[in-house]
Amino acid sequence: MSDLDKSFAFLCEADRLKSVDRASVLMDLSRDENSAEHSWHVALYGMVFGASDRAIQMLLLHDLVEIDCGDHPIHLQHDAAAVQAAENAAARRLFGMLPRGDQFADLWAEFEQAQTPDAQMAKRMDHVQPIMQVLYAPVPLSDHLGIVRGNMTSGRAARLRQEWPVIMQAAESLLDGRSVDGDLARRLAFLAEADRLKSVYRASPLCDSSRRENSAEHSWHLALYALIMAGYADHRVDISRVIRMLILHDLVEIDTGDVPLHSANGQAHHGADQMAAECAAADRIFGLLPAQQGREFRALWDEFEADETPDAIFAKSLDRVQPVMQNLASDGGTWAEFNVTYPQLLERVGSRIERGAPELWKWLHQRATVWFAQST
Repeated sequence: MSDLDKSFAFLCEADRLKSVDRASVLMDLSRDENSAEHSWHVALYGMVFGASDRAIQMLLLHDLVEIDCGDHPIHLQHDAAAVQAAENAAARRLFGMLPRGDQFADLWAEFEQAQTPDAQMAKRMDHVQPIMQVLYAPVPLSDHLGIVRGNMTSGRAARLRQEWPVIMQAAESLLDGRSVDGDLARRLAFLAEADRLKSVYRASPLCDSSRRENSAEHSWHLALYALIMAGYADHRVDISRVIRMLILHDLVEIDTGDVPLHSANGQAHHGADQMAAECAAADRIFGLLPAQQGREFRALWDEFEADETPDAIFAKSLDRVQPVMQNLASDGGTWAEFNVTYPQLLERVGSRIERGAPELWKWLHQRATVWFAQST
């Protein structure tokens, strides 16, 4: 297998994280949260609270082992040694799929050991997000409130009273029915609003065809694509900025929904009305943040949309690469659903990918031509 074969195989395997359910539920209480969209949300927490690029990369990787091991809810008893052994074995298998996978295995292990400042910051994000997931629900579940109280008193979050007292004070205020004020309140309101992206469904199927993908787990998967495929970017590309763009890029769909690329014979995607609606959504959603941070996030989103800088061009290419891989894995996916022809794929997708990631398009092109030849 070539290095690209191995990388795409790993990214298809990573798709399985979207089917690992956690004990946490979405803020609207509609369903259980899965580990892929959780990973996206904690990476967004990292961006909001000033985590380093390395810490954000850790958060993209941190739960991949749950593909093999499942989630272990904090309020249940577990054999910690057995869980750690199983997770270590899962890390060896998963990162062993990659060329030069040791660098990612080492990043995952650093997160687990929680000794470095980056890993400690990443752990804070991972441990705070489930607390706020409960406390910002319109009507929190009583048993989940009990879990939060126990976690804050004697569980893994108790240490945050020393490490991050302001967030614990905010959590205690929310538990007592009091509000949170200032910039922290605005950041937490933005992060709570972001939870709604987990309920925006796309046309693209999961690799196993079991359901359609949502925009939050798609954003996580794309950021992971950027991390894994960094070696195929132009030398001018800053992959850390690309990752941040991709974490943010679909937040506007909270207001606008997803518009499938191949719907309406390719005419609906990014028409003038859609672009105006997305700009209005960006104004509202990034406007929830403190003013300076909101401007910074909005500028990153605008750069992605403009598709002119090396970072944005590579990010846009990956946004086309991932659905092609999903369709190949699911025997056609949206191509079959929307009766896409190969010339249409070349026009709508191939040219965009080739502009920013020509080696990736060459690999995908070879496999897509086989699928289209067999489907006619």
